[in-house]
Amino acid sequence: MLIAGALCWTLALAVLFLVVTRSATPRLPEERRRPPSIAPASRLSRLTGRTTDGIGGVLDRHGWTRALADALEHAGIRSAPADFLVLVGTATVVGALFGLLLGGPALALLVALVAPVGAKLLLSVLTTRRQKAFADQLDDTLQLLAGGLRAGHSLLRAIDAVSQEAASPTAEEFARAVNETRLGRDLNDALDQTAARMKSEDFSWVAQAIAIHREVGGDLGSVLDQVGATIRERNQIRRQVASLSAEGKMSAYVLMALPVVVIGILSLTSPSYIAQFGQSIYGFGLIGLMVLMMTVGGLWMRKVVTFKF
Repeated sequence: MLIAGALCWTLALAVLFLVVTRSATPRLPEERRRPPSIAPASRLSRLTGRTTDGIGGVLDRHGWTRALADALEHAGIRSAPADFLVLVGTATVVGALFGLLLGGPALALLVALVAPVGAKLLLSVLTTRRQKAFADQLDDTLQLLAGGLRAGHSLLRAIDAVSQEAASPTAEEFARAVNETRLGRDLNDALDQTAARMKSEDFSWVAQAIAIHREVGGDLGSVLDQVGATIRERNQIRRQVASLSAEGKMSAYVLMALPVVVIGILSLTSPSYIAQFGQSIYGFGLIGLMVLMMTVGGLWMRKVVTFKF
């Protein structure tokens, strides 16, 4: 009886110990505690990766990676050069196949040229739009920068504050200048590079004013206010010139598009009439003369409606 009582007492103590020391958090099932298995990449993903790596190697060997990366960066496109070329090449192939199915080899060649030319135009349009937005935001940027200096911040801290409070693309460009400075680049060089990247003559004045202030000292806030007033007046004149030249630009667009529209309508309504231009040497000569005259006229009108001040 003593031995049985001792065993029962020991068993009760063991149960009490397990109850007290047991974790209150329920244990997860074994299948939930295993690390998730990574799904294998599909054949399309592997093919895309190999294509991207191959194109990246070709760009590196010919030294084109930096130029294309700069073009994408200026346009505000966050994509690797190889990925962008793969996308353009895919659009070219798909467009050529549709053109071949719809109209034959001639239309396929024409549509295939649309993708690379359209990509080039897209980069140009996005770059111009980004530079214009930076120029329009420069007045508010200088006010934020001068306010930060008057509040007692250092120049670099004021620029960092502008990068956090301003809109895109000013925030991105100022953040890049701050990061380059933290990596050891001189602030003047970083600001000069920003002005060159944005093709902003106004911001180059700001960079020069900051460089002079760092050398000789003075009230940089007042200097930035004066520069901001000058830039504000220049932006007002720029907008006035753009509004006055809008009619001339629209007339140029209409005159350039009119021959193309007429040829397209005649190709649909009377294809035999247009086909005669491709049946003799004189027709090809007239087509070449038309392209030459349209090019000269387009450049002439562009020069007339473009103002630089």
